[in-house]
Amino acid sequence: MQTLSEESIDSLAADLSGYLGNDQVNNVRRAYYFAEQAHDGQVRRSGNAYVTHPLAVAGILSKMHMDHQSLMAAMLHDVIEDTGITKTAIKSQFGNTVADLVDGVSKLNKITFSSRAEAQAENFQKMAMAMAKDLRVILVKIADRLHNMRTLNVLTPEKRRRIARETLDIYSPIATRLGMNTVRVEFEELGFEALYPMRARRIQAAVRSERGNRKEIVSQIQTSLEACLEREDLPGRTVGREKHLYSIYEKMRTQRKSFSEIMDVYAFRIILDRVDFCYRVLGAVHSLYKPVPGRFKDYIAIPKANGYQSLHTTLFSMHGVPIEIQIRTEEMEAMANNGIAAHWLYKSSDDLPSNAHVRAREWVNGLLELQKHAGNSLEFIENVKIDLFPDEIYVFTPKGAIFELPAGSTAVDFAYAIHTDVGNSCVACRISRRLAPLSEPLQSGQTVEVITAPGTQPNPAWLSFVVTGKARSNIRHYLKNQKHSESMALGKRLLNKALASFGGQLDTIPQENIENVLQQTNLASLDQLLEEIGLGNRMSYMIAQRMAVNTNNVSETESKAADSYGSLAIRGSEGMVMNYAKCCHPIPGDPIVGHISSGRGMVIHTDNCNNIADIRDNPEKCVSVRWDPDVEGEFSVELKVELENQRGIIATLATTITGAEANIEKISTLERDARFSIVNLSLNVRNRVHLALVMKRVRLIKPVTRVTRVKSRKLRKVIKSTIGSN
Repeated sequence: MQTLSEESIDSLAADLSGYLGNDQVNNVRRAYYFAEQAHDGQVRRSGNAYVTHPLAVAGILSKMHMDHQSLMAAMLHDVIEDTGITKTAIKSQFGNTVADLVDGVSKLNKITFSSRAEAQAENFQKMAMAMAKDLRVILVKIADRLHNMRTLNVLTPEKRRRIARETLDIYSPIATRLGMNTVRVEFEELGFEALYPMRARRIQAAVRSERGNRKEIVSQIQTSLEACLEREDLPGRTVGREKHLYSIYEKMRTQRKSFSEIMDVYAFRIILDRVDFCYRVLGAVHSLYKPVPGRFKDYIAIPKANGYQSLHTTLFSMHGVPIEIQIRTEEMEAMANNGIAAHWLYKSSDDLPSNAHVRAREWVNGLLELQKHAGNSLEFIENVKIDLFPDEIYVFTPKGAIFELPAGSTAVDFAYAIHTDVGNSCVACRISRRLAPLSEPLQSGQTVEVITAPGTQPNPAWLSFVVTGKARSNIRHYLKNQKHSESMALGKRLLNKALASFGGQLDTIPQENIENVLQQTNLASLDQLLEEIGLGNRMSYMIAQRMAVNTNNVSETESKAADSYGSLAIRGSEGMVMNYAKCCHPIPGDPIVGHISSGRGMVIHTDNCNNIADIRDNPEKCVSVRWDPDVEGEFSVELKVELENQRGIIATLATTITGAEANIEKISTLERDARFSIVNLSLNVRNRVHLALVMKRVRLIKPVTRVTRVKSRKLRKVIKSTIGSN
């Protein structure tokens, strides 16, 4: 007498013989018996023999008409993890491809982590790596997760909720991204039921009740649509689309809509044989009922990122009832439901990869690029969640190439979508031929031209408006590297200056001394030490003191070098690790002092700034600095202008300042009395000479009575706490 599992393998083999050859079916059967033997004695929580699980996973894949190697991998996917059998043993029995697939699936859940968020992120990173080698790995994994979700009820409530949350957060969006709508819907329905059982029951009861009330009106609309197709002689079928519980719940939650508002919209799908019929049907239904303006989308001409194609339109039907209609071909219907799996389900005779397959491969390659630039696994998962399945917009390059981006994307996102180098060097953009800010959100259908300039670099401010994970991770990666190199350069200069007071330089310090200091500070390399000094996390004076031990044999040349290192020259091009204090606004020409601030690097203050008066003479916290004769850049400064109230005086003031080649950053007015006002200005100037010229021009304006530079503002708690922490 046959066992239950043997009956199942026979039943599966019968299904497989419909699309696989005898040898291939026998290979799948052989993999099943191997798995049965390997899992002998193991049982699932439900009490069934463990082998029923891999058999069910293979059954799910067989419905997608997956190839025999995927089915064999499904049978063996838990063998490496749960039994003592190695990858080598599977390779010798079933070949390299099957062994690699099994290994790819096994690795996804193997390692344990310190936190659940990190575990989920690391798992997804590994999944991206496995998918890059062979896309079938993710399909086996999705089928495995689907069967686990179908048998969730035997687990504890806490474990059910954890698995359901992970499925809704990660696996459901992946299924969506791969175009596998049928799997996605089942993931969401099962996940919703496990995560919020009471909410699911309430919505289900309401849907059942509503379905009865709507039956007549749905039937009337469907009849009128079918009659319309018949009149136009367009062979096709019309089906009412059911709203799924989870999508109803999500709309109620995110759009703040009531259940009745969501259920007021009726949904239908018209499925035809040919693409040209789709557009003819669109014209016919627009003649039958009035379309809602702005609610038409053509995903046939411009498919979604996952290969989805369809025409979407919303109409006002009889009695003013809104109806949503999707119009597509049978092939598009199969693609919408099965996505990448349709590559195997409807494999063409020439065996070329399908559109969805190519897009899925591009997406996986994009994931790998994100992974390369992400600082850690949690940053990676944050970027992936943004990119998994956003609402898309479609924009064009000047040459007509189409780029699909998430809603809300900017020209910077577009630039990074073209190429990382284009993103890193973009300075401006033209949107539909007009110059526009880089932060302006793009709209579907716009033509975007990116203007680049050599030698430019990403602006940290871009992080406040970019939307795509690729742009965000590349900007962070670039800035991180930039800060690293700038802090190393500053660290080297600070250390050399400190060493000069001991009569030496970094080049003259014995390697043994450097190694000792690295050991004392628990740092791996000199570069790391220099970076720590540049960021203000280590005091250059203290490090120099340790390094200079036993190096008292200083030559005359080195003594002269010590004098030249008396103060550090500020060039203005040090980058992110050199900051200019907001309290006193130092500019070239002012006597200055450098304050080492932990994590920020060096902050430059004017010599007489009140905020550093207490620590001015502390060599551990303040460094003697001077302006380099060739200092470059623009520096912020504050002016206070007292003037008589006159119409247009602010415009005159602004024109005079810009005429003196100074840039106004901020302007505010304070009325002193009915006759006089005080105008506070924040300007960018090159140096004190430039500032004197600006002030002279402003004094020449007749209503101006007085112009003064605001030299030092007490920044109270903020500055003091920063200084105190150092």
